[in-house]
Parts: sequence; structure tokens; C-alpha cells
Amino acid sequence: MKFPCRRTTLLKITHVVYSAHSFPGRILVLVAHRGLRRLWMSHARAILWLSRPLHPARIFCRAQFMEQKAQGPPSPPAMENGTQPCQERPPAAPEATITEGAAKIVFPNANEVFYNPVQEFNRDLTCAVITEFARIHLGAKGIQIKVPGEKDLQKVSVNLSEQEEENAEQEKKETLASEEQPRTAAVGEICEEGLRVLEGLAASGLRSIRFALEVPGLRSVIANDASARAVELMDRNVHLNGVAHLVQPNQADARMLMYQHQKASERFDVIDLDPYGSPAPFLDAAVQAVNDGGLLCVTCTDMAVLAGNSGETCYSKYGAMAIKSRACHEMALRIVLHSLDLHANCYQRFVVPLLSISADFYVRVFVRVFTGQAKVKASASKQALVFQCVGCGAFYLQRLGKASGDPGGRVKFSAACGPPVTPECEHCGQRHQLGGPMWADPIHDLDFVGRVLEAVTTNPGRFHTSKRIQGVLSVVTEELPDVPLYYTLDHLSSTIHCNTPSLLQLRSALLHAGFRVSLSHACKNAVKTDAPPQALWDIMRCWEKECPVKRERLSESSPAFRILAVEPRLKANFNIREDANPSSRQQGLKRFQANPEANWGPRPRARPGAASKDPEEKRRLLQNKRKEPAEDPAQRAARLKTFPCKRFKEGTCQRGDQCCYSHSPAAPVVSADTLLTDCPETTTEISPGPEAAAGGTGGPGVD
Repeated sequence: MKFPCRRTTLLKITHVVYSAHSFPGRILVLVAHRGLRRLWMSHARAILWLSRPLHPARIFCRAQFMEQKAQGPPSPPAMENGTQPCQERPPAAPEATITEGAAKIVFPNANEVFYNPVQEFNRDLTCAVITEFARIHLGAKGIQIKVPGEKDLQKVSVNLSEQEEENAEQEKKETLASEEQPRTAAVGEICEEGLRVLEGLAASGLRSIRFALEVPGLRSVIANDASARAVELMDRNVHLNGVAHLVQPNQADARMLMYQHQKASERFDVIDLDPYGSPAPFLDAAVQAVNDGGLLCVTCTDMAVLAGNSGETCYSKYGAMAIKSRACHEMALRIVLHSLDLHANCYQRFVVPLLSISADFYVRVFVRVFTGQAKVKASASKQALVFQCVGCGAFYLQRLGKASGDPGGRVKFSAACGPPVTPECEHCGQRHQLGGPMWADPIHDLDFVGRVLEAVTTNPGRFHTSKRIQGVLSVVTEELPDVPLYYTLDHLSSTIHCNTPSLLQLRSALLHAGFRVSLSHACKNAVKTDAPPQALWDIMRCWEKECPVKRERLSESSPAFRILAVEPRLKANFNIREDANPSSRQQGLKRFQANPEANWGPRPRARPGAASKDPEEKRRLLQNKRKEPAEDPAQRAARLKTFPCKRFKEGTCQRGDQCCYSHSPAAPVVSADTLLTDCPETTTEISPGPEAAAGGTGGPGVD
């Protein structure tokens, strides 16, 4: 074995360290190289004066060298970014197997990859919507899809005579001989003309795996995530479910991946975005990467921002000002639709909402994205500002644009005129808040919603949450499509401080007055009506006459006093009408979700590589962390005994020894003048406290 020259070796491989055994400020030069073991002997004279401090360090270096030699060089998989060896991974966390729909995934109990079981309704609804979208998309190409559990609607059994049966069979044979058999697409099979699906933030890959196992007519599914741990788990679950031919795990930034698919030939037919928090950073890339007429599915879980708790943050993310309102959940849906359309307009594209849902702690929108410069001009007339009174809650909409037709059949767009309100509310005299802009056109395509509802109703065993999907979509079909926002029953009655009428009574009064009214899927006691605020308050004034309010208790400046001071122009009729009770309510459908489990709601953000505590233990430790710790009962009882009982002094305490305060007689207060008068020879001072005793001149004091 040949060794390099000593000078070159010493110059190239020299490690300068400070030794704890050396004198202050002395620097030791330690040579650590497998080829320098023999050089240490030749340089013994040069470092003889450092022998004692160097001896422990030499032993340490030699031990490290031998340990590294025994282990060998680090393997390439053990390198991170190709530069440094990875640290030894802690022992693997215990795993759990989760079954949802037709998919089965292995999920770590530690919070390394995000998963929320409460959003099963979200995933079920998405599978149902994409299935109907695939039916429409592939139906135009002559391809029929086969859904598991769905009956073949083309096979209809009827009673025919023998002659008619023979004729029908002969005609069927001739038809089949003359025409080709229709092409079909089944679940789990690759359809060459099918949908290309992208899940931008796949986490565990559960949603993508369910697409491959439950949605027919797919060409490919890209399950993308930026986390290496998530992609590793995703790949494992894909092979576990046997869908590696359809689902392709991918590790990349979702925005960069979508920006790389802007070409028309590389775009996706369906893009699903379900981020942790706001999807605002991904919307610009998403509207460019989806195909013309493609489906874009977006989830927003930052409801505190969209519901008006932080209006300036909502503006920075979605380009709209959110205000606190009883209709905040529907306003959140419309703000998200406005943001999507605004991003699409930058690229001569526009959105058409298919279904918009507010459920649990999030909102979910399904829109189709189209390209067309002429249609983009109409986007301004689809947006509106909201003027809402801070006193009574009456709201008015102001469109940003106006579309008008000329005799030639052309549509002319211009700026709208406004505002629709005076500086002060005409009902209560309070000021108005300005919110928006938001989407003011319909947020649902009722034809498409009806198709999804029919498919789920005829095949209820397909999803675990089928009953809830039926209930929510039934309420959606009953909503007034051209009436944005809504009032709530409790807010109307609390504004004028009166008893609350029943929902059927108020709906009947509006129907008797000639107005339309409906429920809303976003709120249990919502009143969505085309009646103006003046008519609505007239009905509430008539109701107050049946359940009078004590006017003397109302402040003259309160909204209730000013509203009730006006006589109603409309005479309300509260007799119950048959059409006041909607069909979904009569059938007892599961329209609104009950609490699915204890402590349900948004889950904490995934923390890869961090050991997570048990959620219940973490909640217990953080409970009332900003409050003072609870006092020990014995200490509290002893502390209260130091205070005299006021009732005992007055002679009215009936508790006796059971009283928590002290019943010991108080020390008589004796003044110095009295002592001097009664005992002229005595010159003792009164010393009630330690401070007086310390400053006294020597008397023992008086008990």
C-alpha cells in the first residue's frame, strides 16, 4: 500500500480542534486518516510536548476511526440530498389499517401524514360527482360507464305475448348486426379515452385509491404530494390495493406540477385540491392546468377567514372582504367562486358552478372551467358587493357590471349604477357594512345535482354516507337558485326581542304574501326568500302584535324600538300552508350532520418526523392553560377561615361550625387615650402588628 508524501497529507487532511485537556488557548492538530496510522510514530518527536494532552484525544480519534472502518462507507440510499449521511431513523411508529369505501390503507398512528376520518362525506360526494361527470364526458364519445351496484337502465322487463316476443328478439338481432356494440368503461380498468385525474395534495393517497376503485372511465390518476414520507406511504397503499396500473404516486410541489401541464395536450380533465387550510396559493395554477370543460374540485377549511373573523386576511387570499353575517357560510362559498372566476379570467377562461356545499367545518365547490373571450366579458355582471346593516342585518346586493341586450340581439356590458342603500338603514337608522365582491349568480347546476342525487338514491349501498348525501342534495334542489344569501329565524326575532315563530309559520306568511321562500343546506333555520327587507320586517311587526314586546324596556336608539315604531303596511297571515313544509323535511331526510364523533373537527397539521402525543392527552394538558391552576380544597378552606364572617358579626349566620368563614370573636379595639385614662400609671403602647412592634419603644403590647 502506497502512502502520499507527508507534507501533502498533513496539508490536505488536518483537523483543528480545541482539546479540553490542553492549556488555555493551546491548539492541537489532530491527524485523522486511515493512511496516517504509521505517520503518527514518525511524528512522535514533533509532538512530544503535546503527548499528555493529546493522548485522550488520540484514543478518541482512533476509536472513531475503527468504528467507521467497521461500519464501512454510507450506502447511497442512506444519503440525504447526496451530501450527508442521514441520521438513524427512530423506531417506526405503530400503524393502523383503515377501510373506507372500497379502499384499505395503512396509516401511521403518529401524525406524520394528514388524515381526517370526518371528511368521509367529502370523499364520498367527490366520487359521486366525478362519476356523473365521467358519464357526461364519455357519453359524448359513445362510451358507457358501469358502476358497481348500479342496475342496467337499458334492460327493461315487460310482459309480451309470444309473437311480440319473437318479433322483438328478431329486431334486436338485426339492430345488433347493423350497429356496433357500445363501448363500456368499468371500474379498475384503464380507459384510453377516459379522464386524467390529478390529486394535488394526496397525503396518504386514500382519495386517489378510491377514485381508481370506485370511479369508472379513468385513464390515469396522479397522486401528488410534496412530502417524501407521504409519497412513500402512498406507494405502499397503492400496491396494497392493486391499483398501481392506474394510480401514479408523485413527489413534487403541486403548483409546479400544474404549471408544467399548461399545454392543451397535457392538461388534466379533473383536478382535486384538498389542502390543509386555504387553497389560495394553488388556484392560479389549477385554472390553467385543467382541460377546457374540465372539472375543478376545491376544498377550503379556513372558515374563520371566510366567515368574517379576519376580513383583511380574506381579501389578501381571495380578493374579497368577508363580513360577519348570519349567512356567512353561503357567503364563504360565493367568495371562493369569485376567487376562482377571477383567476380564470386572467387567462380568458371562466367557471360554471356545478355544486357548492358548506358542510361541517369546510366548504367544497365543484366547477367546470371553459375558455371563451366573449363569455369572460359577462363575469363582471356575475359579481356583486353586499351592503349589510349593522343593526337589523338587512342586506342588499350591488352588481359590479350590467348586461343589456340591444335590438340586434347583441349583449352590451357596462358598469352598474348604485348604491342601492342610503347612508343610514331605512329600518333601524344604523350604518351599513360593505362586503365582497362575491359570486351573485346561481351556485348550483340543478340538472347536474339531480343526476347525482338520482344515482345515489338508486344505488344507496355504494357509499357509507349515502343518506347524508341524499339529504343534502335534496335541500340543494329545493333552494332558490337566483336568491343569494339568507336570513335566519332566530336573528329576525332577536332583533326585535320577541318570541320566535315556527319555521312553518314564517314560511306560510311569506307564501301568503306572494313571495318565494326556501331552506338552505348551509343553515338549519335559514330563510332564503326573494321578499325585500321591508316586507320581511312587516311580517315580523305583525307577529309582534300577536306576541307583544314590553316597549318600555327598549332603548329609543335600539333597532328594535325603531322597527316596531313603524306600523306594518302588509297584513301577514300565519295560517300553515301545505306547501310551506318542504319535501326533504316531510321525508325526514338526514339533511344536517350530527356530531360524528367526540372532539371532531379539523385535525392538526401533519408533522413528519415528530413524535406526536395522544390527542386526548394533549387536550388534557392544554386545557385551561391560560387560567390559574385549580386551588386545593384544603388550602382554600384554610384560606377562607382567615376571614371573619360578616353574618356572624351581625348575629344572622345560621351555619354555625359549618360556615366556611371564621366565627372567632374579634379582638377588642382599645385606643391609647382610653388606656391612659383608665390606667394613668401604665405607659404601654398598643402594638397590633409586626410593623408597630418593630417600631415600638419596648412595651409588651395589649392582647
